[in-house]
Amino acid sequence: MTLSEYVLKRNGVPLGAKGSLLKNLENSFGAESNVLFWKYWNPIWGFYLSKYIYSPLNRYLPKSISSIVTFAASGALHDLAIGLLGLGWQNFLTIWFVMMGVFMSISKSLNISYSKFGFFIRAVINISSITICLFLAILFT
Repeated sequence: MTLSEYVLKRNGVPLGAKGSLLKNLENSFGAESNVLFWKYWNPIWGFYLSKYIYSPLNRYLPKSISSIVTFAASGALHDLAIGLLGLGWQNFLTIWFVMMGVFMSISKSLNISYSKFGFFIRAVINISSITICLFLAILFT
């Protein structure tokens, strides 16, 4: 699958199309579960993480472990980018992303769904999950 096909599948609109960012945000924040939030969030980054990290790991590890390691790698790459920009080397984003990966894996194993709620409540739940993981990461650093 190409990047363009992946983005079209995730967003429902072609890569770079008018309104694609708005559609991406609508899909992500209005997602009916934490798993779906991450499915829709940043499809370009997700394409490369899936292709080069998650899929190869998933051949040898359980999906939940592959997901958490992929989140960790994403966080580490974000930390690396901050370090390369001269803003100091850290591991905070790696820890935060691991927390989000664990949260997603737990919510998936418990089959948690927010489908009975409207868009606004789903958005609050999705934003809250990220915020809770942020506070947990702060506690662990």
